[in-house]
Amino acid sequence: MWIKVESIILTLTVVDLFGGYVWSEIPRPRGVSISRANLYATSGDSFTCLDGLKTIKYNQINDDFCDCLDSSDEPGTAACPDGKFHCTNAGHKPKTIPSSRVNDGICDCCDASDEYDSGAKCVNNCSELGKEDRLREKQKAELAKMGSQMRAEMVRKGKALREEHKSRLSELERAREEAESLKQEREKIKQDAEELENAALQIYRDAAEAEKREREEVEADNNKKEAEETFRKYDSNGDGVIEIAELQTRIVFDRNRDGQVSVEEAKFFLEEHDQIDLETFVTLAWPRIKPFLMLDSGLFKPPAEEPTEEEQYGQDGEHIGEDRGEFTDDAEEEEEEEETGEGEVEPIDDGIDDEVEETTPQAPEYDPETQKLVEMANEARNQFSVADRELREIDTDLQNLKDAIEKDYGLEDEFAPLNGECFTYEDREYVYKLCLFDRASQQPRSGGAETRLGAWDKWIGKPNPYSTMLYANGASCWNGPQRSATVHVECGLDTRITGVSEPNRCEYVYTLETPAACSLPANTGKDPSDRADSHDEL
Repeated sequence: MWIKVESIILTLTVVDLFGGYVWSEIPRPRGVSISRANLYATSGDSFTCLDGLKTIKYNQINDDFCDCLDSSDEPGTAACPDGKFHCTNAGHKPKTIPSSRVNDGICDCCDASDEYDSGAKCVNNCSELGKEDRLREKQKAELAKMGSQMRAEMVRKGKALREEHKSRLSELERAREEAESLKQEREKIKQDAEELENAALQIYRDAAEAEKREREEVEADNNKKEAEETFRKYDSNGDGVIEIAELQTRIVFDRNRDGQVSVEEAKFFLEEHDQIDLETFVTLAWPRIKPFLMLDSGLFKPPAEEPTEEEQYGQDGEHIGEDRGEFTDDAEEEEEEEETGEGEVEPIDDGIDDEVEETTPQAPEYDPETQKLVEMANEARNQFSVADRELREIDTDLQNLKDAIEKDYGLEDEFAPLNGECFTYEDREYVYKLCLFDRASQQPRSGGAETRLGAWDKWIGKPNPYSTMLYANGASCWNGPQRSATVHVECGLDTRITGVSEPNRCEYVYTLETPAACSLPANTGKDPSDRADSHDEL
């Protein structure tokens, strides 16, 4: 109990002495807490300011005049600008307010001690407030007790998951060794099979190369004979050289179709010479003259950006005609067939017999022994591909498992059972999603693309690191930073999102309740409702 005597409060305490009870008094000025009462203990008629700079008479304490620079002489009045007034609030929680609020007509202390001289009609309702506060504390304690029991189960599951991950990791590492060994074995088989295949196919390659060279030699010989024959044809006077005047008699060299062959046109085909002999004609002039003669005779057509009416299409040798739309439709159908892989592209009619046209290039037919080696090599390649794919899949599972093991799931792995679990929260505009230890996202309720708010980064709570999560490196805001989300974790009997806000542009704040965040106070290890109140005024 306390007794008010002017500016002095006398607190009566009970002391157990030899099994009996003795009442003692602790005098202290108004506005001073019991814990600081010894600083104001009477020692004669003087009082030294707590900063030690000045000594005043004891009766000058709380005289409504500020004598000490540190405001320590006026704890119970509003005289000093930086003074502090202590509300005892017996039956509730003590409170310290600025001394400027003392006697200002507003009830700041539930025991009305701050308005002792203002005339304000304050009521001492500390008992009622204390009862409500204790009820809330009891409910909070019951929540913490139930939540801590659920947390203990989550801890058990988390530790079991960690052991399961470690066991799975060992299995995967052994499986990887076996897969790596199998891959190397099949790679060796593939290499051996391909060596045999290449040796057998080299015979066919050499034969094809020899055939190609022979064909090229025949073509070169035919081309040379054709060039010599043309040279003799154009060498009208038989003097062994072709001159400009001799080409001017050949209207076929009239490039601009003006009815005559000019000197410039003739020199164009003579590689800018006035005359050339047979050797020079074969090596220099003929490569330019031959395509021109073929073009003029219709045996050769240069590539064009758009198809012309003269081009032939299909195997029947018929022209397309004037209906350009028909050609366009057929061309589109051919393009579709090429994209989808359906149908075959028909060869252009070049005057060769139909029987020859229908013959399409095919892979050479191998002898049975070579064909067997090719099939063995194909099978070896397929088996190696399977082994390589299986090894890569194991490597992916290993990396995912290592990432899961390396994540921080709390002091006792209590958050581990929530790994990958997703929860949603809806407000008027958006559906917010949080996949724990993975990502946070946002999607309009009316539909639309999902926006990534951030990926799991780390714990950032203070002083308890496991009170706040950070999800960083989300999608970039238009003309702004990358999005990020912080998740404040609170005790709750269910894991759920209770709110989402955006206090700053592109920075989102989730509130998450979960039993994993529930725990009993570490200083007692008991139910908080069983703890004695630590306030010295109660």
